[in-house]
Amino acid sequence: MIYFLVYLFLEVLVSVQISSAIGGLATFFEILFTAFIGISILVNFRKSLIENMTAVSYNCIDLEQFQKLNLFTLIGAILLIIPGFLTDILGIFMQFSVFTSMIVNRYNVKSGKCNSSFEEQNNITKDSDVIDVEIIEHDSTLK
Repeated sequence: MIYFLVYLFLEVLVSVQISSAIGGLATFFEILFTAFIGISILVNFRKSLIENMTAVSYNCIDLEQFQKLNLFTLIGAILLIIPGFLTDILGIFMQFSVFTSMIVNRYNVKSGKCNSSFEEQNNITKDSDVIDVEIIEHDSTLK
């Protein structure tokens, strides 16, 4: 509860300082612009979801990191829709994978190497089980 009150105090303090510096009309357009960006991120969320699913299939991230990265994208988009400069700043930071990866990796042990191609990994395992055989047909009839 105390964190929420501190956050609200900071939000009001930052919003008042920035809006008084840039003016009322610019603040209004900033609110509309960031709300539009947040809505477009929510509409196009499937693209980042597919990218994160690809990263999971290449063993770049584990399932827990996958869940947290997608959660940060959704929370960031919602923060962009909510009016306020501090929420907009936090929402923008949550959209960049560099910042979310730092947050996720701070609390998780990094998983193995990121394979460049899932098919190359499968071909290597298949080739180790193959035995080359050449079949020569021998014809018993001689002329």
